[in-house]
Amino acid sequence: MKKERPRHFASDNYAGVCPEAWQVLEEANRDHQPAYGEDPWSVKACDMIREVFETDCEVFFVFNGTSANSLSLAAMCQSYHSILCHDFAHVERDECGAPEFFSNGTKVQLIEGPNGKIHPDAVEAMVRRRTDVHYPKPKVISVTQATEMGTCYTVDELEALGCRAKHLGLTLHMDGARFANAVAQLGVAPKALTWQAGVDILCLGGTKNGSAVGDAVVFFNRRLAHEFDYRCKQAGQLASKMRYLSAPWVGMLQNGVWLKHAAHANAMAALMHELLSPVEGIEILFPRQANSVFVEMPKSLIRYLHDLGWKFYAFIGEKGCRLMCSWDTTPEDVRSFVKDLKEGLQSTSGQS
Repeated sequence: MKKERPRHFASDNYAGVCPEAWQVLEEANRDHQPAYGEDPWSVKACDMIREVFETDCEVFFVFNGTSANSLSLAAMCQSYHSILCHDFAHVERDECGAPEFFSNGTKVQLIEGPNGKIHPDAVEAMVRRRTDVHYPKPKVISVTQATEMGTCYTVDELEALGCRAKHLGLTLHMDGARFANAVAQLGVAPKALTWQAGVDILCLGGTKNGSAVGDAVVFFNRRLAHEFDYRCKQAGQLASKMRYLSAPWVGMLQNGVWLKHAAHANAMAALMHELLSPVEGIEILFPRQANSVFVEMPKSLIRYLHDLGWKFYAFIGEKGCRLMCSWDTTPEDVRSFVKDLKEGLQSTSGQS
């Protein structure tokens, strides 16, 4: 029989709005404010993002990560160009072709690499593979931070990619849906993982870290932001009551709340990793560096846990599962899941 469980491990999108974001959203709701981003909350959120990254960047708020990634990539490309990304990148696997759609057909080309990362040499090999007019011309490298495998690009790795991108005449895009988790894990300044390493555009995710809705598109290369406001409007991404997208950022960025919540989610994943690592019959698939743990478990155990009411995704093949922790995951949630998993291993022993 399925039990009611307050929290799950399918996605950090399952979590609600964090109290700090909710409080500021409530404040922004008290009276009339100018529309289309002219409100003081949107202005303040943009200024706070500039303070976090310690640079004068252009900032736009859109409804979700798909629009952030797709529109920013479209701003970096012509239709005859190509985008180079990891085989498991979100822009390839989980955007329903939106990058191609919004760029009028820019081709996404895939690069393999361990632990969800791409290497500069693999990028260059893809660029050099063909240079004739009959082949889409590589224009953008897109990296995910933290990666879809829950790993993090180090500063050195990003600097190497940024340097190679400049050498090859490419721009560098970062899908930062879980950028906060990477910053919290690596313990470095946000600027070191972005513009100082050569990142031109960052899609900064908020919903997975406690906001209600909306991501920020951060242009470190301000030239690429030319007429991006028109692109947003045409794509249905210009919110009339923009303060409801921007105000939560004020609550999350002040006093380092965004990093506090990200660090907590990472710590819960670390606890999950610690408790599952010694369990026989469970294989840890990737290093635990952000707020997720990837494990391979028998299909019978997956069915058992799902039947108990636990929600999580079989993310890689039939048996590779992603266990995602959130800003509101508790140690009790993790320990309860691991307890049920161990009991399930005994109950399903010998089953496929």
